[in-house]
Amino acid sequence: MLLTIDIGNTSVTLGVFDGDHLTTTLRVATDTRRLADEYGLLLTGLLRQKGIEPSQLDAACICSVVPPLTVVLDEVCQNFFDLKPLTVSVGTRTGLKILYDSPRDVGTDRIVDAVAAIELYGTPAIIVDMGTATVFDGVTRDGEYLGGAIAPGISLAAESLFLNTSQLRRVELQAPKTAIGQNTTAALQSGLVLGYVGLVTFMVERFKNELGQDAKVIGTGGLISVVAKETSVFDDINPDLTLVGLRLIHQMNQQRANSPANQPAKGE
Repeated sequence: MLLTIDIGNTSVTLGVFDGDHLTTTLRVATDTRRLADEYGLLLTGLLRQKGIEPSQLDAACICSVVPPLTVVLDEVCQNFFDLKPLTVSVGTRTGLKILYDSPRDVGTDRIVDAVAAIELYGTPAIIVDMGTATVFDGVTRDGEYLGGAIAPGISLAAESLFLNTSQLRRVELQAPKTAIGQNTTAALQSGLVLGYVGLVTFMVERFKNELGQDAKVIGTGGLISVVAKETSVFDDINPDLTLVGLRLIHQMNQQRANSPANQPAKGE
């Protein structure tokens, strides 16, 4: 079984694959104050509740946008699961050509999502990841990672309004009945939810103008359902896109390690 770990700014998402089949997913809060032993006890307990013993795991693959936790989860894999994880970074084989001005600046989660999108949906592709940030990624017809756009996430925008204004409150992130809100709650929901629907719709249109009108649009991320209910721009919603990408990248690197060219010669 393969353990995949996606370390995001808001949550850590884990997936367990039995072959190509994703059997289990778990989400825990991202907390850089939590120690490796704390995460280890938490994750082993949650996996056991799902019927998975640590001894059943035979490999692990990590992508992370939170460097302090990368080290912590690597330690968890080694000390609690007896595994040396593959951590996706510069130099990891992904099969993806990156056209970004500085490839090192691209978040590994964006690369992992692109790898999964190409495999599952073909090219060209537009990936809309709605998490702590709202991220748009473009993949060319030739399967190259072209670049993208980054905006604050819906929750981040909502929290900023709450913290930086005197009379605005936290609201449930759902679309109001009408775009013209007749109370403060509805007005906030309109601006946050319908406003982000407008953002997504406009950006997808611009991306298609540059990539091709036949580009598949894939939505992912913890808040994707909030926007997907209000627009028809998505061809598919796949909350497990990053986990699938991690499986594919682990598979590529395992095949590379096992290829004859990487095996020691007789007598070595």
